[in-house]
Amino acid sequence: MTAVTTVAIAGGGVSALAAATALAQRGIAVDVFETTPELRALGSGISLQQNALRVFRELGAWDDIRDAGFAFDGLTLRAPGPDAPIIAQMNEHGGGELPSAMGIARPRLAEILYAHAVAAGARVRFGTTVTGAHDDGDAVRIEIDGTPAGVYDLLIGADGLHSAVRAAIGIDTVPEHIGMGIWRAFVSRPADVATTELYYGGPSYIAGYTPTGESSMYAFLVGEADSAFFDLSQDEARRTMHALSLAYGGPWDQVRADLERGEAAVNYTWFTRHLVAAPWNRGRIVVIGDAAHSCPPTIAQGAAQALEDALVLAELLGERDALDQELWDAFHARRLPRASAVVDGSVELALLQRDGEHQRSAEVIGRVAASVAGTA
Repeated sequence: MTAVTTVAIAGGGVSALAAATALAQRGIAVDVFETTPELRALGSGISLQQNALRVFRELGAWDDIRDAGFAFDGLTLRAPGPDAPIIAQMNEHGGGELPSAMGIARPRLAEILYAHAVAAGARVRFGTTVTGAHDDGDAVRIEIDGTPAGVYDLLIGADGLHSAVRAAIGIDTVPEHIGMGIWRAFVSRPADVATTELYYGGPSYIAGYTPTGESSMYAFLVGEADSAFFDLSQDEARRTMHALSLAYGGPWDQVRADLERGEAAVNYTWFTRHLVAAPWNRGRIVVIGDAAHSCPPTIAQGAAQALEDALVLAELLGERDALDQELWDAFHARRLPRASAVVDGSVELALLQRDGEHQRSAEVIGRVAASVAGTA
């Protein structure tokens, strides 16, 4: 017997689809309500650490994701300048059978997770927005676009940074900008780029790239937040990123060539941070993923933490026979310390990079890595 038999999920991103898959695999009826009219993943590529890969393995999606992305071990550090000299190479493996990290195109990841959710039996409804939720104590009645749409044992708000579910249940914690922004471009991969490579120093707070496939990678530049960048056309964005990257040589030469040819899709976002204090639930309604926490991508743990939220919640709902306080206490005990360590460490590392204190970065990275090394 499971703690619930029917679940509604608001949102269609990483945490929503992972939760849908894990719950449906446990025999729970799942309806996913996603606002966009079709499957959509904003951005270019994404870096995933080994704890995220463990979740994919548990969901049965690892083989597909591995084949669609680019797995690797280690990290390369370079200095700015025309020759982009390598200053350090870290080849440590995270342990176990999985690689320590990988990169993958965001749209491809979304397609794979969606396919596994549907194969497990989850129903995904696009072009639908959860606009109301009423917890009656024994069940949750939800509204879609203002119209009653069903009764469920649980509503999961996995609807992102600006979560409507979070606001609806009275949680007033919202993402805060930390004054930094990131440019990302989806570009071709030089043959000699086989791991994430980071450049410390130079005009950007940090520069780098991560391979996402045999012929692709995404490149990124981090600098001071500027709202004017949101209004640029793709051509203007490519020219801006090209100009900001001129201090970096090596593989950046090929990145700039892609930008010049107009072949690179570019996007710009700001770094945010927030962490909802326990409890993440109000009765039979709970928030997870970006609705519950966000952090700069400096340690590449945002998606991993969202995936862990989804899997831990599904495990608890599947192995217990009541949706009671004991279950919620167990959920928060497993998720709050881990998510808190990642949010705090990611922000700390971002600020060190902003201030040019790169000698302390390794300590922060090591500390956070240790905090997420074991099973969630």
